[in-house]
Amino acid sequence: MKSKLLFIAVIVLALGMIFGAMGCAPVDEEEEVTPPPDEDEDVDEEVVDFDGEIKIAVTGPMTNIQGEMMWWGAEMAMNEINADGGVTIGDETYSVRVIQVETDEIMDPLGAVSAVENVIISEDPHFLVGGFRTEAVTPYTDLVALDYQKIFVICGAATNELLEGRVDVDYDTWKYLFRVTPIKSTDLVTVTILMLNDVAMAVREELGIEQPKVAILAEALEWNEALVQMAPQIFPTLGLEFVGTFRPSATASDVTTELRGIEASEAHIIYTILSGPVGIPYGRQWGELEIPAASVGINVEAQKSGYYPATDGYGDYDFTLNTFAQNAEITPETIPFMDKFVELYGQLPNYNADTYTAVYALVEAAERAGTLDTEAVIVEMEKTDRIGAAGRLVFDENHDITWGPGYVTAVGIQWQDGELLGAWPKEWRPDPENAPDLVVGYEGIVPYKLPPHVLEQWRE
Repeated sequence: MKSKLLFIAVIVLALGMIFGAMGCAPVDEEEEVTPPPDEDEDVDEEVVDFDGEIKIAVTGPMTNIQGEMMWWGAEMAMNEINADGGVTIGDETYSVRVIQVETDEIMDPLGAVSAVENVIISEDPHFLVGGFRTEAVTPYTDLVALDYQKIFVICGAATNELLEGRVDVDYDTWKYLFRVTPIKSTDLVTVTILMLNDVAMAVREELGIEQPKVAILAEALEWNEALVQMAPQIFPTLGLEFVGTFRPSATASDVTTELRGIEASEAHIIYTILSGPVGIPYGRQWGELEIPAASVGINVEAQKSGYYPATDGYGDYDFTLNTFAQNAEITPETIPFMDKFVELYGQLPNYNADTYTAVYALVEAAERAGTLDTEAVIVEMEKTDRIGAAGRLVFDENHDITWGPGYVTAVGIQWQDGELLGAWPKEWRPDPENAPDLVVGYEGIVPYKLPPHVLEQWRE
C-alpha cells in the first residue's frame, strides 16, 4: 500500500494541473458584531493616537458561512492589532480598519465584480482579502490586478490557475495576487485521497471487505468537473472499485434520489465533493436513511459547529477536509486562536476564517517595508515566513501556500458522537521509501471511526 500511495501522489499532482475552478468550498444566523470596549474599563492602558488607518476590504458571500468566517477572522485580527498599538510604518502609527464587502458570489458570481469595484472606488482600500467561488474570484482578481494594481489575498478559492500560470508566467501583471487559504486544488485532492485511503483501510480491517466500492457525490458545478472525471482513475490505485457518480445541485434541499442510487450501487464509501448548502440535507438524509456507506471528502457545511444540530444529529461520523480542528495542536498558535474565536463568535472557525492570518501577513509586510507602497509591500509579502494557527506560512514562486510536512497540511475532521474532532493526520508517512522515519501527526488527533450504521449493515 505504501508504494501505491507514492503512485497516487504522482497521479494526484498530474490531476491538479488540470483540476479546474475550485471554490471550496458554505451560521445562518444574523452577523454578530463585536462591541467596542467600554471606555471606562482598562483605564490604565495606554491610549494610542493613530496617525492614519490601513484599510483592508474583505470580499465574500457574507450571508453564507464562507463570508461570515472571512469577516470574523479579519475582524478578530483587526481588533488584536489595534489593541496592541496598531501598525508602525516608518515614523507613523496606523490603526487597521476592515471593510465588509457583500459579493453574493454563490448566487451571482459575475455581480461580485461590481461589488469589488465599488469598494475600490468608494474606499480606496490598501489591500483586499477574501474571495470564495472561482467563477467570481477569477474576474475580480482580473479587475484588481489589471485595472487597480491592488494586493489581493485569496482566502477561499483553491483553484491552481488563480495563481499558477499567472504569477509565474507574467509576474509584472499578476504579482498583486497571493493565497493564504485554502491549500490549492492539487493539494486538496491529495489530502482527500489520503483521507479516503484511511477510510478504505478501516473498511478492510473492520468489515473484511478487501475491495471496497466507492461512489462519488459531487455538486453540479464547474469547479469539480476535472476531479469527477479523473477520480475513478485514482481509485484502483487504492484497491477500490468505482461504482458511479451522482450530481445534485449545490443548493439542493433533497438528495434522496442520489442517496438511494448510491445505496443500490452497494457502495461502501461515498467520496463527497460539496462546497454549497447541499451539504446540510446530504448529511441529514445520509444518516436518517442509514445509507450503509462511510462519508469522506469535502463537505464545507460539515466544518461548522452548527452542522450537527442542523442535521438533527444524523450527520454524525461525516469525515471532511478542513484547515483547523479543535483538538489538533498544529502549532502553538492553533488552540489559542480557536478558543478565542469560539469565545467571540460562538462558532468553530473553518478555513475561510484564516483571513486572520492574511491580515497579519499584510500588516507585518508593510511594517517591514516601512511604507504602504504596493510594490514595496509585495517584496516583503514574498519573504513571509510566519507560524500561524494553520501551520507555517511560506509563499512559493506562484505566491501560493507551501503545502506539506513542516508547512501547512490541512486536516481531516470527523463528527464523532456530536463532537467535531481532528482525525487526520495521525500517523501519516509522506515518503515511506525515501524518508521512512518521517511521520506526521498532531497532538490531539483521534483515530477515524466508521459510522455505526455502516458497521451494522456490512457485518451482517
